[in-house]
Amino acid sequence: MKKHNYSAGPCILPQEVFEKSAQAVLDFNGMGLSLLEISHRSDEFVTVIEEARALVLELLGLQGKGYQALFLHGGASLEFLMVPYNLMKVNGKAGYLDTGTWASGAIKEAKHFGETIVLASSKEDNYNYIPKNYEIPSNLDYFHCTSNNTIFGTQMKSFPEVNTVMVCDMSSDIFSRTLDFSKFDLIYAGAQKNMGPAGSTLVVVKEEILGKTGRNIPSMLDYQLHIAKESMYNTPPVFPIYASLLTLQWLKNLGGIPAIEKINNAKAELLYNEIDRNPLFKGTAKTEDRSNMNVTFVLNDENHTAIFDQLWNEAGISGLKGHRSVGGYRASMYNALPLESVQVLVDVMKDLENKA
Repeated sequence: MKKHNYSAGPCILPQEVFEKSAQAVLDFNGMGLSLLEISHRSDEFVTVIEEARALVLELLGLQGKGYQALFLHGGASLEFLMVPYNLMKVNGKAGYLDTGTWASGAIKEAKHFGETIVLASSKEDNYNYIPKNYEIPSNLDYFHCTSNNTIFGTQMKSFPEVNTVMVCDMSSDIFSRTLDFSKFDLIYAGAQKNMGPAGSTLVVVKEEILGKTGRNIPSMLDYQLHIAKESMYNTPPVFPIYASLLTLQWLKNLGGIPAIEKINNAKAELLYNEIDRNPLFKGTAKTEDRSNMNVTFVLNDENHTAIFDQLWNEAGISGLKGHRSVGGYRASMYNALPLESVQVLVDVMKDLENKA
């Protein structure tokens, strides 16, 4: 039976990426060696990481605009630490928008480095909306936001105008929609949502914002050093970077971000329309802030839980359970999830309505 993978991450990737990655594990580029055993300094892998870094900037429309793309370690959680280390001046100040668990984690780390202001928060309503109409002081070293909140199913539909450095954690919606990415001075994202397997982190940074903090930064946490070493200061995660390259190539061949955005909009419209139509379900996020990547919803009557769980399991759906912070269900619809999988879920929801 075909599986329909709604896992929040690590998550679904394109089938061709699995197939090409599997072949590379057995024999990479006809070398007679596995991708897992070649030197990261070999010409073959240097070509991989250089193409991946260039393709990131191409897809984001940032080529020739002073940005560098890096593939680093530690997940987005390490970036919570690296961002203030590299951007907050000694005795400086940063402003954060608190929209969920990961934004809260970033705030916690920034407080180790200096004054960290929470400009607005939706915590009191269990993060079911994106705060709006907040003021951003002009004396900040940087402003930090999280574009999509995986756990709570909210997404920033617009971004504020700032007079400082703009930093965004795009872990769960990078490459999913068209934006003016040049508005952001630093973007970071764990690979394991829209880009590849867990184990690598993408950082896209405008080089001119670095080196201004007055801090002595440890080597492994210094963006400037990673740029100078072309993302190879130490042994990079070879397999996740190669799989990320394959995913980026798949996206480019599809037509890039504008093409996948149309597909993602169709998937979100299909599922949200059913949630709003079907009297057995309700969404948990405010309508205007609903995420196209992570759809969170609950049953109006929990007595239907057992039969609904049985139906979606029998339909080959996987990974639909909601995070414990919200409960209910979470349909993560990253780039590689096909529209047909969303239709299967919608059909199951209609089937439950008929049986209830």
